[in-house]
Amino acid sequence: MTPDGVTIAHPDHLFIDGSWVKPGGGGVIEIVSPNTEDVVGRVAEGSAEDMDRAVAAARQAFDHGPWPRTHPRERGRMVAQLAERLAARSAELENAWIEQIGGLPGMAKGVTASGNRAFADIARLGESYPWVEEVKGETVAAAYIVREPVGVVAAIAPWNSPYMIMANKVAYSLVAGCTIVMKPSPETPLEAYIIAEEAEKVGFPPGVLNLVTAGREVADRLIRNPAIDKVSFTGSTAVGKHIAQVCGERIARYSLELGGKSAAIVRDDYSTQDAAQLLGTTITRLSGQICAMLTRAIVPAHRHDELAEAIAKVMEGVKIGHSRDEGVELGPLAMQRQLERVEGYIAAGRNCADLVTGGKRPAHLNKGFFMEPTLFANVDNTSTIAQEEIFGPVLCLIPAKDEEDAIRIANESNFGLHGSVLTHDADAAFRIARQMRTGMIGQNGMRTQPGMPFGGFKQSGIGREGGREGLAPYVETKSILLDGTPSDAVLAQ
Repeated sequence: MTPDGVTIAHPDHLFIDGSWVKPGGGGVIEIVSPNTEDVVGRVAEGSAEDMDRAVAAARQAFDHGPWPRTHPRERGRMVAQLAERLAARSAELENAWIEQIGGLPGMAKGVTASGNRAFADIARLGESYPWVEEVKGETVAAAYIVREPVGVVAAIAPWNSPYMIMANKVAYSLVAGCTIVMKPSPETPLEAYIIAEEAEKVGFPPGVLNLVTAGREVADRLIRNPAIDKVSFTGSTAVGKHIAQVCGERIARYSLELGGKSAAIVRDDYSTQDAAQLLGTTITRLSGQICAMLTRAIVPAHRHDELAEAIAKVMEGVKIGHSRDEGVELGPLAMQRQLERVEGYIAAGRNCADLVTGGKRPAHLNKGFFMEPTLFANVDNTSTIAQEEIFGPVLCLIPAKDEEDAIRIANESNFGLHGSVLTHDADAAFRIARQMRTGMIGQNGMRTQPGMPFGGFKQSGIGREGGREGLAPYVETKSILLDGTPSDAVLAQ
């Protein structure tokens, strides 16, 4: 059973060692629509034994199969074929995202296109990346830096952007020559099924790409398996800490893209109406369920009240409803537990800040996981709602004495994923950005650009995804020192 507009050939199977196989325990994962609370799909639920089989297949394919020894140019060519096939299924990928987490159709097109572009861009690295780099030999006749695949990769993606995030992990792994086990979120498994189906058609060797859909216990089995060389995880900081501890026990490689509590610093040259429109509508994107979301607005103290009033007015004009309804600007939260999490933070916020607007479920919607856009004012930056990632449409307005104080407040966080400076002065934006301890900063909004490295400082993660920098965590670097110069034929291998 799959949602309307999505066709999966074997939803009751797992993809292991090049074949679609029934889960050993016969388990089933139900996909619940956040718009209606109805079950709209079912897929196989893998067991611990299924995960062990997938890891063993990937290990065998890496140690003894042809893929790691295939020329990077050929690997890139096959990943490019996979990218083309996935792009042809964009409509299905869009529908899967809408039905699984309640994203809006307009945004679905954008996130799907981003995933498609990531696949295509990363595929080209097979041709251009410096896999073998000659350096000047000072103590030897010839010296080379070579970059080789890190090994078997566990790719664990979250539910909020399952295609784009898994696309990065799969494409980098394959281009690098790694083998991979995909473990999507149980709330959003359909995109990984589509990737596996198209990879099978492209003809990757058995065991190179595997798919096991499962919950937390089986995921823990995956990261603890000694045959896994690297874990690539995107998700919460709490789980990221656990993965780092597990990998640390055996010095396994890992890259982590984790949570955020991103700050937007508003300067005096940026008008109240422009700031209100930007901040009040940004927080509604995917119902605030974006790791890079601008959730702390740090504003000049003398403008705090007028900004609070203006932002509230924008929020109160947002149309809330079913994702596919005409004109809807804010859909549901992705699941019941996420709604309850947001409600818990709102309850905590009422005790330490001023609730200006929102804070409750919309009165006109009696089904679905909906929450009004919510604004807290006069927020103390040390409070829970300012320090912890809420992952919902909740914005904190924090007054600052001056620019230096605003930068201090922005950096007074365990996170450092994204940020913004709201100003018409590019010099000021760049100067302030250099002082903010965060991995990406945009002038006048939550800005990103394809091909640029994305990742965080502090507890927002380790490593980067995007561009050439994103390939680095999937390779090991080796230095080779020789008494003679190898032939061109050997160097080209």
